[in-house]
Amino acid sequence: MTTNGTTLRDVMVCLDEFAPLAIAEDWDNVGLLVGDPQRLVNRVMTCLTITPATAQEAIERNADLIVSHHPLPFRPLKQITTETTVGRLLLGLLSANIAIYSPHTAFDSAAAGINQRIAEGLGLMEIRAIIDQDCQEKSPGAGRLGSLENPITLAELAARVKGFLKIDTLRFVGDLNRHLTTVAVACGSGGSFLDAAHRAGCDVMVTGEATFHTCLEAEALEIGLLLPGHYASERFALECLADFLADKFPDLTIWPSEQEADPLSSL
Repeated sequence: MTTNGTTLRDVMVCLDEFAPLAIAEDWDNVGLLVGDPQRLVNRVMTCLTITPATAQEAIERNADLIVSHHPLPFRPLKQITTETTVGRLLLGLLSANIAIYSPHTAFDSAAAGINQRIAEGLGLMEIRAIIDQDCQEKSPGAGRLGSLENPITLAELAARVKGFLKIDTLRFVGDLNRHLTTVAVACGSGGSFLDAAHRAGCDVMVTGEATFHTCLEAEALEIGLLLPGHYASERFALECLADFLADKFPDLTIWPSEQEADPLSSL
């Protein structure tokens, strides 16, 4: 922090210490995506995804910075125009001089990141990575797995997931009466972790969402799946991140988006 106030770089350094960009996946687009690191910041909003609703909230509430879990942009752009949703969002935020920072898979894998929080929230013991990484001092690796103190059924674990994530329903694959001892966790869309979870001897994997074919593969491998939804599996952590930043920067106004909502509804 400078003597004149908090700069965007100050916040970036704090975020990188918490969720080091070095542990993000190679394919990801993380860090400062829009903005001047030397600019002073006073108002910061966290969100899972930058959408028309969250972007408008940031503009109306005079945010200087959005910390969005999902990157914007995610893929390289050849044009930034109003002809695309991404272009309209970026142009609107640029016009309002709002910076964008994304921790994404670095936050997923961080020592106190999303997967670790879920694993602890479900009461898992001996928590470790599903896939090891070289940066052991920064993160145990990607995904998490752990053991249950006592075997419980898939139905009982589903109740724990719903309670921790504060949701009413989830989708599942497997026998609800099957007893479980080892649980894998991969927030968001974690189907790519299924084979590693199987090799590690996991009985079930908790992930936000999975494709139809991933569900079929889990069924064939006799691994249960609990699918609370992509939004539910990650959004709670952006509320926690707002609290973390507010504690680190008490002079700033920091809040999780109040307009963000799961785009999926059920009849």
